[in-house]
Amino acid sequence: MKKEEKGHKHFRCRQPLKPKGIKKGMKVDDVIESAMFSFNAGAFRKACELFAGHVVSENVRVGVSLAGALVPAGIGRSCLIPLMKAGMVDWIVSTGANLYHDLHLILGYDFCRGHADADDTQLREKGIIRIHDIFLDYDALLDTDSFIRKTISNYFSGKGEPCSSADIHAALGKEIIRIKPSLKNESVLAVAYECGIPVHTSSPADSSIGMNIAALMLEEKPVPFDTHKDVNEVTSYVYDIKKRGGESAVLLLGGGSPKNFVLQTEPHIQEVLGLPESGHDFFIQFTDARPDTGGLSGATPSEAVSWGKIDPNALSKTIVSYGDCSLMLPFFVSYALNRSKPRPNSRLFEKKEKLVKQLKDDYRKKGSYKK
Repeated sequence: MKKEEKGHKHFRCRQPLKPKGIKKGMKVDDVIESAMFSFNAGAFRKACELFAGHVVSENVRVGVSLAGALVPAGIGRSCLIPLMKAGMVDWIVSTGANLYHDLHLILGYDFCRGHADADDTQLREKGIIRIHDIFLDYDALLDTDSFIRKTISNYFSGKGEPCSSADIHAALGKEIIRIKPSLKNESVLAVAYECGIPVHTSSPADSSIGMNIAALMLEEKPVPFDTHKDVNEVTSYVYDIKKRGGESAVLLLGGGSPKNFVLQTEPHIQEVLGLPESGHDFFIQFTDARPDTGGLSGATPSEAVSWGKIDPNALSKTIVSYGDCSLMLPFFVSYALNRSKPRPNSRLFEKKEKLVKQLKDDYRKKGSYKK
């Protein structure tokens, strides 16, 4: 067969695009499957189908990274909490800021619609904080700071055993449920605590929660806090499911440090601990970052393969959808809830000590550990 004919045959075997007209009353998932085929819409559709059709399977463990001001934008309450309750999130790595902002509501403060072109000098004089087009009372920060210091001091100050950021966030979630049970379903931290989902932060000092822990040191109420525990804990979640023959998935909302912290679990297993592994099995990212600037936020799944973060045989199960998370996530979550069944929560928070012990034992017996 001539090359031209062979190429022509290959072309004719491609799946044709068959968009359907949008009709009144159509559900979100029907619209996605009927009208989103190409460019960023096509990538978004593939992300929806991959997550609902494969990622939320019984033997897949899902780690989620959270960057950008998504909680102030309402994504925590509208999207993350429904996913968590449906058992579609097993562990989370977030910026500390998102978790800090999760606390305002239970103290009586709401984020409000604002204006991106507001006079910030006047806002400062009136005691209003601005996040693009979102406004928040400055008093919310002061009351939240007080709540954090009091809670963390009560739970951790004077304790000898170091804690991870997941322990701190679980304590905050538990306290929310204690003092405002009527609002527990409105808080990411409270829902995570009830569902047994560990919530970590990759840069614990880089947020107001971290600043309040620093303030406790000045009050001579130091918190025994060890960020390296977080490294081993998140790695143990991935190692455990892979050791048992399951698969690991990452859902990356934005980029930044949380993205890297989720992905570096595999290099920690392979490169540092010297344990046999080949990388995460599923990769879905929503981002507005470009790959050509060299930053981690825009780094592609293919580049991650070179670091051992993604299994080279899993590239067909990786999707990057470019755009604004605050726009895409509501449609993505709606599709997932409509097209897949809920799963039982894996309750990794309650198992993390056991899983870290397993990681430690295998490192010392089978890995690169040298006595």
